[in-house]
Amino acid sequence: MKKLLLLAVLPAMIFAGTSCKKSKSSVSAAQIQIGQAISTGTPLCGAVKGTMKADSTYYVSCDITVNAGDTLLIQKGVTVRMLNHPGVIVNGTFITLGTKDAPITITDTSRHKTTGTSTFGTDSAYAGGWTGIYCSPSCSLIVLKWTHLDFGGAKTATSPFSGVAAGAKYVIYFGNTSGNFIMEDSWLYGATDDAVRFYGGHVNIMRNTLEKFGNNGGDGFNAKGGTVGNMAYNMFIGGATNGTKSANDGGINPEAEITMFNNTYVNCGFRNNGVFGARAGCAEVENQSKALVYNNIIVNCLTGYRIAGGNDVTAKVYHADTTYAASDPIPQTAYGYNLMYGDDSLPNQFVPTSVAQPVITRPQSTDIPDMKTFLGTSYVYGASYNGASLAGKNDPKFVNYPLPNHNYTTQASIDGYDFHLATGSPAIGKGFSGFSPINNVPVDPNFGSSGITAPGKDLGCYQTDGSGNQH
Repeated sequence: MKKLLLLAVLPAMIFAGTSCKKSKSSVSAAQIQIGQAISTGTPLCGAVKGTMKADSTYYVSCDITVNAGDTLLIQKGVTVRMLNHPGVIVNGTFITLGTKDAPITITDTSRHKTTGTSTFGTDSAYAGGWTGIYCSPSCSLIVLKWTHLDFGGAKTATSPFSGVAAGAKYVIYFGNTSGNFIMEDSWLYGATDDAVRFYGGHVNIMRNTLEKFGNNGGDGFNAKGGTVGNMAYNMFIGGATNGTKSANDGGINPEAEITMFNNTYVNCGFRNNGVFGARAGCAEVENQSKALVYNNIIVNCLTGYRIAGGNDVTAKVYHADTTYAASDPIPQTAYGYNLMYGDDSLPNQFVPTSVAQPVITRPQSTDIPDMKTFLGTSYVYGASYNGASLAGKNDPKFVNYPLPNHNYTTQASIDGYDFHLATGSPAIGKGFSGFSPINNVPVDPNFGSSGITAPGKDLGCYQTDGSGNQH
């Protein structure tokens, strides 16, 4: 969609006279205002539209709704404090324009982040403080830039709109197959189920950091039928299950097709209360969806990336789409050039095995370690193997995160660690550039993506040239 078309459908805009600092990952135009400025005088409740003004604090006391045709825009430096578990229901347009120097924060006012050991049942990050952001099929655009979403995912008391049942527990839900979802340079701390679930949409999800997502189940970014786009340069730590997943649930066209590249996954997969082997622990492709899974770093996750096979009705996980169609955004599911590190027995699942249901992940010679050579030509997809000799090998050499580290089941937040690559890392210079991201969202400083970033020269979300994830 062209910039002029986007501007034409928005309410009257007033351009402020101040400009934002430019960064390598997010170039922001002057802060803009949509409609009237929203007052900070009383807590918000009910229908809301207009602009939350920069560097202000707002309180929300019950569910707020952005009606179809309306826009809610939040300027840089705003803090939104959610009281009594409210949510945001978006039938129109929702835009947050934080900056690197002045991010936006939406949070439960009664909760505080914690560091160190984190377990379900004792850490309030998994309980949900505010309901979340629910975008209906009439929501054509949501843009989140440099925004903290903390302690979301409380259970919805009533259905926010048709198709989402009462009791849903997502931090963000998006459900418009022709709509645009952009999330860049943002943070998500805490979730009770999937952090973000899509039933359709053009998506560009880049350079975000997710911590402590899912209490005893749930993924980071979970793309269902009708969702097409990119999930790249994201940092995931301490997720219940996967950081990224594609699954063509819902029978929605087009087929879910997602590029998952240059992500870093650490300590994911250990709070899933399902049967071991029925879900992966970093990136998963299942249920007639397609994906590209390249250039990722996977450290102490329950399993390596998984391409699901079989047709297990009880587990609701079905065969990934591995067929070829030249006209598709992703002609064929493909993967490789991923670095995997594991302590203890975790290397036994670098290539996930058919413990609970069939998998069809092909061992790749381009991965680190070279699992194709390690398993040999006689290896059968899904067969168990002994990976003991790989334990503690291929340390990615993060700047500040000690390996080996046996606290992978309970270390679920960044804390003071630094997951950039140190000199001598085996991930440096190993990125694969022989594919292209999907380019299906508007590119605009305010009403679209900051840009569709190409694959990196290094593995993982942090690039040694200073690009990639900026957190």
